[in-house]
Amino acid sequence: MDRKSFIILAVAVLLLFGLSPLVDHFFPPKPAPVGVRSALTNPPPGTAPAPVSAGLASPSPAPPPPSLVLPSRPERTLALTNDDLILRFTSHGGGLKSISLRKCPAVISRTADTSLAANTAVLNNKAPAPLLALLGPEAPQGDNYFDLTQNGPVVTAEKTLPNGLRLVKEFEIGSNSLFTARLRLENTSAQPLTLPAREVVVGTATPIGPMDDPTTLGTFWYNGLKAQDIRQAWFANRTLGCIPGTPRTVYEEGTNNVRWAAVHNQFFTIAAIPSNPAPRIVIHPVLMSPPDMVGQTNSTSALLTNGLETALWYPETNLAAHRAITGDFTFYAGPKEYNRLAKLGLQMNNNLDLIMDFSGFTGFFSKLLLLSLNGLHALGFKYGWAIIVITLIIKGVFWPLTRSATKSQKRLQALQPQMKAIADKYKDDPVKKNQKTMEFMKEHKVSPLGSCLPTAIQIPVFIGFYYMLRGAIELRGEHFFWIHDLSQPDTVAYLPLFGGFPVNPLPLFMGATQLWQQRLLPASAGTEPGQQQVMRWLPLIFVGMFYMISSGLVLYWTVSNLLSILQTYITKTAEEPAKPPPPVPKKKV
Repeated sequence: MDRKSFIILAVAVLLLFGLSPLVDHFFPPKPAPVGVRSALTNPPPGTAPAPVSAGLASPSPAPPPPSLVLPSRPERTLALTNDDLILRFTSHGGGLKSISLRKCPAVISRTADTSLAANTAVLNNKAPAPLLALLGPEAPQGDNYFDLTQNGPVVTAEKTLPNGLRLVKEFEIGSNSLFTARLRLENTSAQPLTLPAREVVVGTATPIGPMDDPTTLGTFWYNGLKAQDIRQAWFANRTLGCIPGTPRTVYEEGTNNVRWAAVHNQFFTIAAIPSNPAPRIVIHPVLMSPPDMVGQTNSTSALLTNGLETALWYPETNLAAHRAITGDFTFYAGPKEYNRLAKLGLQMNNNLDLIMDFSGFTGFFSKLLLLSLNGLHALGFKYGWAIIVITLIIKGVFWPLTRSATKSQKRLQALQPQMKAIADKYKDDPVKKNQKTMEFMKEHKVSPLGSCLPTAIQIPVFIGFYYMLRGAIELRGEHFFWIHDLSQPDTVAYLPLFGGFPVNPLPLFMGATQLWQQRLLPASAGTEPGQQQVMRWLPLIFVGMFYMISSGLVLYWTVSNLLSILQTYITKTAEEPAKPPPPVPKKKV
């Protein structure tokens, strides 16, 4: 492959992997304009909210998703509290309205100000329906006003419908961010009843604070074999992540195999584990009001108006007289901490740690790197220094490969005149030119892959590091020099452009190291001056890709660049430059 083809391939790959996250970050996918429920305003009591329309025509409007009918009576609330959680219940829908995480702040202050310490993270915040609400066109919900009672660590919500159906929901708070819930549907009449198909809400993926990454909102669900993560991008239905398509309005999957479902954002999750696998999972996009701009002078809160309401679907059921059906659920509500989720997954035998998205071949590296990061922190290293130490270890492990790549580049550079002569000699016969070039390289024991293969081998480690640092709650709120939060971009100011453009120094410094490193690499044989200039400035695309992601990841990449530069200098000074071989003899006439 010549340099021009390589440039085109490299740019295509970078755009494929980098353009979609950038588009989603600055222009998050909007829910489908037709058939999407809104939680921005409350409808009149006793009525269902009308579907939201963005003013776009649709050739085949989708039916509106099931909505919670709001009672005419005033709302009554109760709360259960322990060391980890504050569970707030509502009489409107008879469910769990919100979950406050007492040990987790919603907003990380950019200064040493501690006034935000009481600002706790809230899950299911401003969601259109509480947990365990019953939804559906004919769901047994009545006017949806439930009587709330509390007995120690247990809250009960109940009501009886005119047809004799009694609905009872019991919630009990536990420990270790766990609580349990039981839904009981009892036929108190002397006649059989038909329970229509219904959706049992298990949570809504909502942002925590105004600086959250909107692309991280989603729903994981596990079928016993693998976990799937459904995000707003699935509903936006863009081709290659950027070409607009027909938006989707609902996600439905499952064949009596939904072992658990977990709504999540970047760092927190609500996981619902039914005692028996649910028949199906249903996810609806919903419009919400943005999170509160607590302690923020500039934010992306206007973009965080998309939520994903997740429910377990149950089919129509015939309920005999004086009979009841029950459903038991265990909930985890808290941070996405790998060790805690892995332990719970082992106890329940359900692989709950898959919520971390540490899957596939690179997932092994994510787990190993996270354990190493926490191990170094336990030894007294701050997380910023722990990232640097891990980078040093990784570069040390891959030092032989890097050294081999540098030597291969030097040998190729020494062979450039001869390879150019071969290219000129057979320029009218591409097949012959490639054949002679490969024979020449084989004769001199060099390979075109010698300089890029060692780098390619390191890609799974980098991807594993990326997924680990992207969602590592351990980095949330961790300071490092001017960086106030290693889990966020290192913004130090805002420019009066585009509504406030963030100034992030670390990605700019990273781009400078990329350019420095690129200038140390020898040019490939046959590379035209214009192509060389393109290659020299190609690293600037990384600045755009890394500008708004975790500063912990940018720190790793920057330190890695600096170490690569150092390794290049060491290799160049430690060895004599390769002597060029004799010139290619001219063909006798």
